[in-house]
Amino acid sequence: MKSYRKELWFNTPKRRAFINITREVEKALSESGITEGLLLCNAMHITASVFINDNESGLHHDYEQWLERLAPHAPISQYRHNDTGEDNGDAHLKRQVMGREVVVAVTKAKLDFGTWERIFYGEFDGRRKKRVLVKIIGE
Repeated sequence: MKSYRKELWFNTPKRRAFINITREVEKALSESGITEGLLLCNAMHITASVFINDNESGLHHDYEQWLERLAPHAPISQYRHNDTGEDNGDAHLKRQVMGREVVVAVTKAKLDFGTWERIFYGEFDGRRKKRVLVKIIGE
């Protein structure tokens, strides 16, 4: 069995963003030489997420609106976490809802996706460098 590891780095100019990282993950899979196995892709920061869904702008807008209703950024005083001087209590909750990682089957050297599935990086407290881990195991 082989194993491959790669880090993807992001620095979004805004506080929140959804970035389609499917091509970068597919590139890592190609570099790995693995044709059958499993691919793990996870955010390495507690205010960011990796998730799978449709690459449709209306859906991304809906996510933004829905997450802001669930955990609004302001007022920042509503979060005990922010008593430490931080202002990102909402980002931790948004990450919890959207998830830390995805696992995708690798079949015939391709991500074994459903028809509209794509991998996204979700940023909830941006404007600084953060990384995503891609770990692939298989044959």
